[in-house]
Amino acid sequence: MGDKGDEGSDPPFALTDLDRQVLAQTDEEFQKHSWEDIKRIIDTNALDAFKRTPSDLSRYLAWTRGVKAQYGTVTSYILANRLPESWGQPPFTPASTIPFADPSDYKVLINDWPYGTEPGIVHLVVWTRTPIATTPEKGDITPESRAHIARFVEENFVKDLGPGGGDKVVWFKNWVALQSVRALEHFHIMVRDVDDDTLERWSGERPRWGADGRQMSSAS
Repeated sequence: MGDKGDEGSDPPFALTDLDRQVLAQTDEEFQKHSWEDIKRIIDTNALDAFKRTPSDLSRYLAWTRGVKAQYGTVTSYILANRLPESWGQPPFTPASTIPFADPSDYKVLINDWPYGTEPGIVHLVVWTRTPIATTPEKGDITPESRAHIARFVEENFVKDLGPGGGDKVVWFKNWVALQSVRALEHFHIMVRDVDDDTLERWSGERPRWGADGRQMSSAS
């Protein structure tokens, strides 16, 4: 959920070259994202390098096709099933024009369709009805927006984990061109070695774990 994943004869979104490379692999051949790899991708802003496992990408394509057939858009599905009913329909009227200033304006959820990471890593999404400013050239976040998000992540996630928390949390916001749900403002948080009780306290949800210790897709 959040940003791109059976290719089929009529993909529900445009496949990238990387998508096609992944779909040509088996899960056993797939190189999972390590924590160091995740940090490198974020530090270099090479966000288009994130990928799902071949099986998850195939299922994500099929899921997206089904959601669009039933709801019209993925945005409509998320509004109906994942976000507070009190938000209504976009354009939203946030309680505050300052991102994350009012708790009613954002919702933390476990990503239904996480990237293909090594065991112990969980992918969260923070949805907000307050707009986050981006640059007109690339759709990347502005310095002010980056500061707002960094402060929010530090106060609500890093500090909550206590000493060493900074080594367990990273975040990124996809450029507009990489977003598959552009009508709903959101950014991503990746955490490692965080217990399920803490994850549930943050998001109201518990992740699904595979037998290999990796986060599994929670959508069907």
